[in-house]
Amino acid sequence: MTKPAVRARERYEWNAVFWAFVLIAPLVIGETLFALWPLAQSIYLSFTSWGVFGQVRWTGGANYLRLLHDPEVYSALRNTIFLSVASVAGTVTIATLFAALLNVGVRGTSIYRVLLFLPVVTMPAASAMVWKWIYNGDLGLLNAALSVIGIDGPSWLTDKSFALWSVVIVTIWNEIGIAMIILLAGLQGIPRSLHEAAHLDGAGPFATFFSVTLPLLTPTLFFVVVTSTIGAFQMFDAIFLMIGPEGYAIESAQNLIFLFYEQGFIIGDKGYAAAIVLVLFLLIAAVTAIQFWLQRRWVHYE
Repeated sequence: MTKPAVRARERYEWNAVFWAFVLIAPLVIGETLFALWPLAQSIYLSFTSWGVFGQVRWTGGANYLRLLHDPEVYSALRNTIFLSVASVAGTVTIATLFAALLNVGVRGTSIYRVLLFLPVVTMPAASAMVWKWIYNGDLGLLNAALSVIGIDGPSWLTDKSFALWSVVIVTIWNEIGIAMIILLAGLQGIPRSLHEAAHLDGAGPFATFFSVTLPLLTPTLFFVVVTSTIGAFQMFDAIFLMIGPEGYAIESAQNLIFLFYEQGFIIGDKGYAAAIVLVLFLLIAAVTAIQFWLQRRWVHYE
């Protein structure tokens, strides 16, 4: 290769590298400003204590030692795990069922898709207010329906036995639509020839679903499980708007993200709040890593 040709090729490669950096620069700058820098600030704040008038004092690991002896943290951690497991299990199960039904060509498929996806595009504040009215112990629609069949319903959002379950139901209702659309796309990507082959071998609808459809759907299911779990760990809107910081049952329903809000924005202990949210961050990272490790045992990519 001649020297002019070599120089032209080097110039082309440098131009390609330059424009590659130019194109990814907005993403890198955005991640640095809105993700990495706040994370670094939170790590610093978790080792400090804030006074009444904003005085910052370095306290080392005192906030983390306090976490280990705070019963409210353990209660919030239990609620976080329960909320995540129950809502993800319910969302994935119901969304898979609806996606399978819509995939077989039920009459009115377009209408059902819109109705099931409607909670996703509804403002969280609006949906929480509607559900708060539905759950009302005296005038709520749910208790009115239960009274028709002779059941005296509880006060769902003030009864400590039902408050967290009420949040779980609302979370599932909010997440079914997006999970169903993703799973429906996964179902439509499965070749029909495989179902036809199973039918020719004598497999019925249920056998075909569990032996052919479900294994091929596992990559999509894995994606839905991971994203739904991360979202469930960060659930805040429903708890804040339906139960509220002053709610009678808030102790039995608050999760780690709500405890972070309470400590940081109501009590004003920003150092302790930063420690709580970093524990939540590490918990989400650990759970996600475990999910990726376990996927080798149940996710089939071929």
